[in-house]
Amino acid sequence: MSVAREVVSVPERTGAGSRAPRFGRAALAAVVLLCGLTMFVGFLNKDRCTGPEFDQWGRSAPDYEKRNKADVCYSDIQHLWIGRDVDRHVFPYVDGGITSQGVLVGGAVEYPVLTGLMIWLGAIPAHDDAAFLLFSALLMAPFGLATGWLLGKLSRWRALIWALGPPVVLYAFHNWDLPVVLCAVAAVYVAHRGWGRRERPLVDRAVAASVLLGIGFAFKLYPAIFVLPLCLYVLTGGPGGRSLPSGARYDVAGAVRVASAAVVTVTLVNLPFVLAGPAGWKASFAFQGLRRVDITTNSVWFWGLRPFMPDEDMQVLVGVLSPVAILASFALACRLGWRRYLREGSYPWVAVSAAMLCGFLLLHKVHSPQYTLWLVPMFVLLRVNWGWVVAYFAADLAMGVGIFRWYYAIEFGRPSGIYDGFAAQAVVIGVWGRAALLVALFLVFLKSEVTFGDLDPDRRRRTATA
Repeated sequence: MSVAREVVSVPERTGAGSRAPRFGRAALAAVVLLCGLTMFVGFLNKDRCTGPEFDQWGRSAPDYEKRNKADVCYSDIQHLWIGRDVDRHVFPYVDGGITSQGVLVGGAVEYPVLTGLMIWLGAIPAHDDAAFLLFSALLMAPFGLATGWLLGKLSRWRALIWALGPPVVLYAFHNWDLPVVLCAVAAVYVAHRGWGRRERPLVDRAVAASVLLGIGFAFKLYPAIFVLPLCLYVLTGGPGGRSLPSGARYDVAGAVRVASAAVVTVTLVNLPFVLAGPAGWKASFAFQGLRRVDITTNSVWFWGLRPFMPDEDMQVLVGVLSPVAILASFALACRLGWRRYLREGSYPWVAVSAAMLCGFLLLHKVHSPQYTLWLVPMFVLLRVNWGWVVAYFAADLAMGVGIFRWYYAIEFGRPSGIYDGFAAQAVVIGVWGRAALLVALFLVFLKSEVTFGDLDPDRRRRTATA
């Protein structure tokens, strides 16, 4: 009986019924296929901004700047064909830097090194922004499909939130975010399901997950915040404390191994670029540090503080308040997760990670549209009410469409006031609706159960039988 109880116990309660519906290979293939179709629609949406003619630099002509806003088909991928030496096929970082005015030069880009490599690889066969968009999409599509596959393996049909969600249409090829999303999802999968046929200890699985989070950090920074709750999960022995060393209250050595794996991974990935071009590598971080809070950042700081203080005062204040508030939200999420651990016996690291992500999205000085892709897997992995999903997608859709229509009205002299049309109103709905939902989801996620267990059903039955 004790063995059976140990096997049935899961890291975080799944909330599933006693018998889950069958989800075989055909169902998993359907999820991946639908994800591919959704991404294809997303590519067609962005491709509307390309061609049919190109100027001497390979920029779509003749009305690119007008079209990308009026037709809501803007993408950072197409836009950055010009201005970062991408069109010249310059290898990133090595000879780059940043000027005193904050302009990146010599192949430096504003992203971590693995994203810089993705940008460079996508540009190799391209000679105009349309081809760059196409090859970049082909390069990233497998990451989006793999994300759908892993989410299907973990959460079954709930993976359709990712595969058919509007954010994949709007943002799959808006920027280079599909690889980093895969790293985050793969880390959750490995931590709970392992790999191969052999059962592996919790610490080994968590170390592998931490490596994936470190790789994710080298694409975009956000997966690094998940390392802390993963360490707390290992520190407390995983599900029900079953993986604690004999007689120990906490697994300090295991938690240190997990943290060290992330640090070593980040170091090894970045070190060649640091040695080859320290100025270019540093420029990507300097650019983000120098970025101003303005109309393009879509953050609550700009919308909340701009009417009440001079711009320079706002920049200084946000430069202090934003990181402090983000760290405070992280501490609060971990603390509330610890209280749940004391009640239930398992530290809810996925739920805490989701709450920390909400804090980051809400309080960071920049909230780019494609950041929604980071949050969507959390709607799959955690059992939150569908109303929250629909509400967030609606607010995000208002923002994703309204912001570019509003930019178009401002830039091309059209009426752009709050009473002049729905574009400005949609932006207000998007900014403040999304902010209110992130506050609510911070708490909702912390109370939510995961939609998967530690082992797949077949393994669990085999272990129980043994």
